[in-house]
Amino acid sequence: MNRAPRRIEKELVLIGGGHAHVGVLMDFGMRPLPGVRITVISRDVNAPYSGMLPGLIAGHYTFEEAHLDVRKLAGFAGAQFYHASVTGIDLENKLIHCEGRPAVRFDVLSINTGSTPEMAGVPGAREYAIPVKPVDRFLERWSEMGESDRAPLRIVTVGGGAGGVELSLATQFALRERGVDSEFTLVSDADSILPTHNGSVQRRYARVLQNRGVRVHLGQRVVEVREGEVSLRDGMVVPYDVLFWTTSAAAPKWPKAAGLATDERGFIAVNDCLQSQSHPFVFAAGDVAAMTNHPRPKAGVFAVRQGMPLARNLRLVCAGKPPIPFKPQRSFLSLISTGDQYAVASKGPFAVEGGWVWRWKNWIDVRWMKKYQELPEMRPRAAAFGREEAGATGDLREPFMPCSGCGSKVGSTILSRVLARLNPVERGDVLIGLDAPDDAAVIEVPTGKVAVQTIDSFRSFLNDPHTFGKIAANHALSDIFAMGAVPQAALAVAVVPYGNEAAVEEQLFQVLSGAAEILNECGCALAGGHSSEGAELSFGLSVQGLGERERLLRKGGAKPGDCLILTKRLGTGTLLAADMRRKARGVWVEAAVESMLQSNSKAAGILRAHGATACTDVTGFGLLGHLVEMLKAGGVSAEIELNALPLIDGAADTIRAGILSSLHPDNLRLGRAISNREETSRRELHPILFDPQTSGGLLAAVPETEAEACVRDLREAGVRAACRIGRVLPVDRSESEVSVR
Repeated sequence: MNRAPRRIEKELVLIGGGHAHVGVLMDFGMRPLPGVRITVISRDVNAPYSGMLPGLIAGHYTFEEAHLDVRKLAGFAGAQFYHASVTGIDLENKLIHCEGRPAVRFDVLSINTGSTPEMAGVPGAREYAIPVKPVDRFLERWSEMGESDRAPLRIVTVGGGAGGVELSLATQFALRERGVDSEFTLVSDADSILPTHNGSVQRRYARVLQNRGVRVHLGQRVVEVREGEVSLRDGMVVPYDVLFWTTSAAAPKWPKAAGLATDERGFIAVNDCLQSQSHPFVFAAGDVAAMTNHPRPKAGVFAVRQGMPLARNLRLVCAGKPPIPFKPQRSFLSLISTGDQYAVASKGPFAVEGGWVWRWKNWIDVRWMKKYQELPEMRPRAAAFGREEAGATGDLREPFMPCSGCGSKVGSTILSRVLARLNPVERGDVLIGLDAPDDAAVIEVPTGKVAVQTIDSFRSFLNDPHTFGKIAANHALSDIFAMGAVPQAALAVAVVPYGNEAAVEEQLFQVLSGAAEILNECGCALAGGHSSEGAELSFGLSVQGLGERERLLRKGGAKPGDCLILTKRLGTGTLLAADMRRKARGVWVEAAVESMLQSNSKAAGILRAHGATACTDVTGFGLLGHLVEMLKAGGVSAEIELNALPLIDGAADTIRAGILSSLHPDNLRLGRAISNREETSRRELHPILFDPQTSGGLLAAVPETEAEACVRDLREAGVRAACRIGRVLPVDRSESEVSVR
């Protein structure tokens, strides 16, 4: 007997991939909470670990060693991952506004976005200084400095806390390792360096800075920043080539603007449960929060320690139970590095230093990171709640028996609300469409045109329904573009996961709004469709286009001597397979998503303008499968260059690791079309020939005289991966063959 499916009852949204939310995701991954759907909204795919940032700058760690993959952690927790920046929150309607995507609904919200250095009070600081946070932008600037022909000679750091001291010493060490001996200056408005640490630590670092030749200006507030110079309160002017900014933390503006209670500095005011003092359904942790009863410095150690209490309280509140207070520790072990694998440790009034302290710090940091980088192979079943949470889930754990047939349809009220929120393009040749109560769409085919129809549908492979809807629309439209037609109208078919009314509406709106965005861009009307509930999200479109009978592009038609042009990189199959197994880096998946989101509309027009003789889109059968279809239809053969094939970042890594799509074995049977298959099979990356593509590029045969100009025009139009991958040859046997060079 099949187990009854769970339905979504609560939407838990986490804004930010900070240290506390890392702990929350791990906790929910190890002990899933049925009935709760988690969504992570993060500006960063890779979240930096603050404790290893100085070591990363100094060159002791790689980027991967010092960052946590938020996308992968979200997948481990079974959470949706939205790569987006939050612009505001509507607390009354429980909506989160994001840049570049529709608003996201929530029942319970947690915020862990960190902070940025305070720059507002100093004229010119925002224009000329490089803030240490957001870390990703700082690292971009640091990388640009390393690639520059002109090394910075004078580096000034504003801020005398641990961040400023470590940054100065780490950059100095890194530059000296490159043979660059720069001048370093540290400016602080405090009367001592490291003002929140004990006297012993301060004396030790005063000695280190002096020995390293770092000039220190204490009790000096920066009053103005101009290009190339910093003005201090006493009138002193300090010249610089690079200006780092590491002053005290500043809060983002949108929490206060949303109406959340904040402290006098704008940080979200939370109680002992990490719960907003003004809105009990909102939680906050890390630098963005201020525990009013237990004020603490803005340090990563506190965010790390808040992870487990936050996870526990989010579970309880989602289940309708009261959260449990906790009291953060007062003293903590502080480990501050000096750039050269030497560090100072302190706790309370005590301090020690040495190379062994750095090795100790390294051991602590690496061990903590490995907990979240080396995830278990399989998520365990949901465990029972701890003693304090027994029975906390209430109705969330109750199964329900869904209907089948027409009883599985999404309710008319939900559907009406979703459709009212969409803004599909209107066309005069769609006589009866989405806005009419009729049972079917009525679409007119203009005189002299032919209707070109296609359909595509698949289950979701992303934990972001809006992006999935966009990719699914691109995928379906590609068949129309490949035939040289213009999209006219589309019918959608959506299956959304079981849930309460609000959850079903949210999921349906997210996926349809993504599809409608792509359809609108190419003037294609969303004319109707069908929706129902099921065990998992799936979506597809039936698209009708218009073409001219004599100008349609077909798979057949390629002529010997034509060049083969591919417009997108390959590798979505292996990368998505790796993502499902949590073996893909988040940045690799983002690169695949970026490729899948690129429309084939421009490429089709350019290929046609350069006299393409045959065209197809590369999808489920892989490059070789679709090439063979083209060759058989035209009665020709081909030669392709394996090393010329453009690959999505990470695809070569996952292929080398032996991670392939479940469709790959079927596609591999097409290898019999390769004339030199024994030789080809020994080449490391030959599996890419059989890799199934989702929303792949176009493969076209173009006359050799047009090929160079065609590739140039494609790249200038934004189709940056376009390239020649081979040529069409005459058939020298009874069957079309492919030679792989």
